[in-house]
Amino acid sequence: MKKIEAIIKPFKLEDVKDALVEAGIEGMTISEVKGYGRQQGHAELYRGAEYVVEFIPKVKIEIVVSSEEYANLAIETIVSAAHTGKIGDGKIFVTDIEKTIRIRTGEEDEEAI
Repeated sequence: MKKIEAIIKPFKLEDVKDALVEAGIEGMTISEVKGYGRQQGHAELYRGAEYVVEFIPKVKIEIVVSSEEYANLAIETIVSAAHTGKIGDGKIFVTDIEKTIRIRTGEEDEEAI
């Protein structure tokens, strides 16, 4: 089992969600997060005063899949749907999951996904 965490631009969330559902990957958790990478934030002008926005709003998508095949499909789908070609498109992190338990039924691992 693999956990895929993708951090993307907020306006790409619907495109990514729709593409994942179309690819057969339906379960996901979405969080609104803030951070920065190479862009190091940016300056904005508000009512004539300039201020620095150090942490950029992003969306974090978390998905757990049962196999390497589904992980690769999810990664390709996210990259395709979230890509704008501009700085700040995001990152994808993939980790192994040792155990999964569905609280309601007690099912474990693949059955719990």
